[in-house]
Amino acid sequence: MLKKIALLSILSLLVVSCGEPQARKPISRSTGSFLKESVERNKALIAKEEANIQKYILQDTTNAYIASKNGFWYFYNTKINQELYLPKKGDTLTYEYNISKMTTGEAIYKKEEIGIQQYVVDKQQIFPGLRHGLQLLKKGETATFLFPSHVAYGYHGDNKRIGTNVPIKSTITLLDIKKDNKNLETEN
Repeated sequence: MLKKIALLSILSLLVVSCGEPQARKPISRSTGSFLKESVERNKALIAKEEANIQKYILQDTTNAYIASKNGFWYFYNTKINQELYLPKKGDTLTYEYNISKMTTGEAIYKKEEIGIQQYVVDKQQIFPGLRHGLQLLKKGETATFLFPSHVAYGYHGDNKRIGTNVPIKSTITLLDIKKDNKNLETEN
């Protein structure tokens, strides 16, 4: 008799536990306040960095800075005035650059340390400011860029020498452009 009761108890437990799982309601609901606060912090950070860059530009009376549509400023060290080809998607660019602290000019990475680099336009990952800056240069041109942190290395930095939310200054020289075959066809 005891065996029958134990068997019935086990069977009833199995039947009850095999039912459909019931969804649990969340304990708390997100109001989006964290996201809103984060957006406000980022806006304030960008505004502060841009104000510091504007102050830097005003103090630099030697150079005529150009504001880019991508959120950074630059001036040409070497400008080629004749109509030359600008990089397009798929082109392979050969370039060199350095990175320094915007405020002090102290080198973070020297161009000799970085070495000559290659980049296939819009097909490889490099930081946004460098990607957009290279596309403004013609072969043989050199420009100095002031990159706010959000178009440089952002919140994470480079996990080496560039810290969190650090605006940088970079002088970039476009040494060569190897045109993509598709761009050669559209040029003719």
